[in-house]
Amino acid sequence: MPRVFIYVGLILLLCLLIPPAVFARMRAKPSAGLPIHIIQDMAFQSKYKTQAVNPLFADHRTMRPPVENAVARGETYLDAHLFDGVVTGQWAATLPAQIPLTLTTLQRGQQRFNIYCSVCHGESGNGDGMVNQKAMDLVANTNGPVNGTVWVQAKNLVNDETVTIQPVGQLFNTITHGIRNMAGYGSQIPVEDRWAIAAYLKTLQRSQNARPSDVPAGIKLAEAK
Repeated sequence: MPRVFIYVGLILLLCLLIPPAVFARMRAKPSAGLPIHIIQDMAFQSKYKTQAVNPLFADHRTMRPPVENAVARGETYLDAHLFDGVVTGQWAATLPAQIPLTLTTLQRGQQRFNIYCSVCHGESGNGDGMVNQKAMDLVANTNGPVNGTVWVQAKNLVNDETVTIQPVGQLFNTITHGIRNMAGYGSQIPVEDRWAIAAYLKTLQRSQNARPSDVPAGIKLAEAK
C-alpha cells in the first residue's frame, strides 16, 4: 500500500476523534453561555428572578411570605387523635376534644350510619342489610362467582367479638380507610361525621349487649312499680 494512503488514513482517523473529544470536554466543564435550544420552550419565558423588584405587589417583593394559616405539604393533619383515631401510638378510647359526646352527635351518627353503613350491615348492625341479603341470595342461587365476583358476608357489628372489642378510635380508622373487602369512606364522609358514626356504633353495641346491672337502680324500681 502506498505510504501516502497510510498518512491520509491516519489524518482522517484523528479528524474523526475530534468531535468526541469536543463533546466530552463540553460535558465535563460547565459553560457560562446559554445552552442551545432548538425548540424555544418555557426556558425563555418572562419571569422575576429571586429577590428582584416586582411592581405587581404593594411591597414590591418578588419573594412572597407564606399565606396566613398555610401549612407545609404533608403536615395538614397534625392532630393524630382527630384524623387517625390514635393517641400516643394506641387506638383512642375516647372522642377527640372537637367532637362532644352529646345526644346531637349520636343522632347525627345514627343518621349517617343508616345512610352509608346500614345497606350492608343493617340498621341494627347485625350484618343483614338489604345489599348483603341480595348478594347472599345471588351467591346461594348461582353456581360460581356472580359476574366474575364473589361476596363476603357483612360483619355483625354488635355481636362479633372482633368488632365489639375495638376502641372507638379503631372503628373511626376503619370507617376512614376501610378494611379487607370494605372500602374506606374518608373521601365521602367528613371527619366529624365519621367520629359520630363510630360513637353511635359503640352505643349500638352497648344497647345490644347490655346487662341488667347496667340499668340504674332507680329506673329498675320505677319500672317494677
